[in-house]
Amino acid sequence: MLQRAQALLAALWGGLLLCVAGLAAPNAFAVLERAQAGAYVGRLFSLEAHTSLALGLLLMMMARRLARDGQVRTLSPDLLLPAGALFCTVAGYFALQPMMAAARAGQGALSFATLHGISLALFGLKIVLVLALAWRASSRR
Repeated sequence: MLQRAQALLAALWGGLLLCVAGLAAPNAFAVLERAQAGAYVGRLFSLEAHTSLALGLLLMMMARRLARDGQVRTLSPDLLLPAGALFCTVAGYFALQPMMAAARAGQGALSFATLHGISLALFGLKIVLVLALAWRASSRR
């Protein structure tokens, strides 16, 4: 039962990330004025980051429980993939967002475009990690 819940949560998390990256954020800039779209997407990524923290921690706790019950190895991809996605969330949102705000104000060593590119790469890596977790979890018998 726990393995099915793990597969479902990983799949839902992956779907959330794909919808944010592929639908919500690009369409906000297509429909709204640039300032409004930026505010909307900023709020969207804030909600996504906090949701990712909760789901990542929950999936890691599930992996620890499965390891304790002897169903998976202690240091398995079921633990490492959500941990990597959590790292991408913390680095990509909670560390880079304040730096991006400072860069937009003309402060800091890196430009806004550079920081935005790093943030985009971390978000893309998070999507890959979560989808790999969902695929792995759904392929277990």
